[in-house]
Amino acid sequence: MLNAINTKLLIAILAALAVISSAVLYQRHETAKAAAAAAKTAAILQQQQKDAEEQKARDDAFRKQVEQSRVHHNSAAAHEGKTWQTYIP
Repeated sequence: MLNAINTKLLIAILAALAVISSAVLYQRHETAKAAAAAAKTAAILQQQQKDAEEQKARDDAFRKQVEQSRVHHNSAAAHEGKTWQTYIP
């Protein structure tokens, strides 16, 4: 009788250890998944920031080009009235 109780107690202890170890393994797995997701999110955020900086640089270059073009094209228009004042048909 005592042997049967000891066997049942040993089985119960082994079952409890199995539950604890499976919970620890599950926790490790979930932690690894969360770390991988965080790393992926950080990489995506870094790429988005890099893309935004590149777009800003392109926009600035385009604005400078537009400003230079505007200044260049408007410089002739500033003197146009003077040429028509001296024009004799």
